[in-house]
Amino acid sequence: MKYLISLKRNKDKIQKIINKVYINMNLAILFGGSSFEHEISIVSAITVKKVLKNFSLSFIFCDANREFYLIDSKNMKSNHFSTGAYKKDKKLILKQNGFASKSLFGLKDEKVGTILNLIHGRDGEDGKVASLLEFNHIAYISPRVDASVLSYNKLYTKLYAKSIGVGVVPYTLLNSSDSRDINLEYPVIIKPVRLGSSIGVSIVKSADELDYALDVAFEFDNQVLIEPFIDGVKEYNLAGCKSDKFELSIIEEPNKEEFLDFEKKYLDFSRDGKVGSADISNELKLDIEESFKKVYSSLFEGAIIRCDFFVVNGEVLLNEINPIPGSMANYLFEDFEGMIKRLTSHLPQEADIKIDYSYINSIQSAKGGKVK
Repeated sequence: MKYLISLKRNKDKIQKIINKVYINMNLAILFGGSSFEHEISIVSAITVKKVLKNFSLSFIFCDANREFYLIDSKNMKSNHFSTGAYKKDKKLILKQNGFASKSLFGLKDEKVGTILNLIHGRDGEDGKVASLLEFNHIAYISPRVDASVLSYNKLYTKLYAKSIGVGVVPYTLLNSSDSRDINLEYPVIIKPVRLGSSIGVSIVKSADELDYALDVAFEFDNQVLIEPFIDGVKEYNLAGCKSDKFELSIIEEPNKEEFLDFEKKYLDFSRDGKVGSADISNELKLDIEESFKKVYSSLFEGAIIRCDFFVVNGEVLLNEINPIPGSMANYLFEDFEGMIKRLTSHLPQEADIKIDYSYINSIQSAKGGKVK
C-alpha cells in the first residue's frame, strides 16, 4: 500500500512538472496571409487557441498587405480582423532570430518562441513563409521549402507520389492557353493546380458543362488538372508528424455529399469534438499508414500534415497532401498538445556552413595579393 501511495505521489509530481513545462513553452501562431484562404486561416487560429490550453501562446497576424501584427489573446475574435481593428495592435518587424517591435529606444525583441505556421494557401503553403523563417533562423513548425513546393502544386504532388511508389488518380494537365478540344469520359473533376480548400473545383457531368468549369478554374490558376470523378469512392484522411518517431492520428472517413464546395467544407470547420475512427480492416489501416509514411518520409520533417486517400478496388491512392491542414487537424489526435511539444524538440536544423574565404585567399596569394 505504501508503495502504491508513493507511486501515485511521484506520478502527481511528474504530471506537475510536465504541466509546468507546457505552460512555460512559448508558441506563436502565425496566421492570415495574402491568400484566397485568408479567412479560413483566421478561423484555424481561433480554433487552435482553444485547443492549446497549456502553452504560452502569442498570435502573429499577417494581413493582406503582408504586414505583421502581434494580436492580444483577448482580441482573437473574427470581427477584430474583418473590421480592421487589428491595425491598432503592435506592428512587428521580421528580423534575425525572431520578431521585434519599434520602441523609443529602437527595436524591442518580442519573445514569441517557436512559430506554428497556420497560413493556408499562398504564402503559408507555397514556401514563402518557410523561406522567411529559415533565412532568419527562426524555429518553426511547418513544411520546409522543398516540401511546400511539392505539396502546394497538385501536379508536383502526383509526380512525387508516383516516384515513391504511392498510387494516384489518373489525370490530364491543361494549360489556359491549350485547346479545349479534348476527349474526356464524363463525369470529371476540374481542379486548379495551385489552390486548396475546394476553391475553383467543379464536377463536370457532360461536355456542355466543360467550358464554364474551365473558365472558373482558370480564374484562379493558369493550369488545371482534369481527373475522372469516381462516384461513391471511399475516402480516408490521416494526419501525423515525426518527432523521435512517427505520430499518427486516427484514420477518418469523411461523411460527405457528392462534393464538398468551399462553404460546405468549412461550415463545421472548427470542430471541437473528436471524431471516430473509420470502420476499416486492420490490413487497410496498415496500407494507409504505410502510404502516409512514404509520403512524409524525411521530406516533411518539422511539419504536421494530413493526407487524403482514395481507396479504389482495394488500392490506396493519394488524393492530395494538406501541408497545413485546417485547425491543424487537431480533432484527429488523442494528444495534440503533447505531440506539438514533442515536435518542437525534434525540428530539423539547417546545417551551418563555415565561410572562411580560403578559396579567395588562395587566389589572392597566387596573384601576389591582387584579386579583381
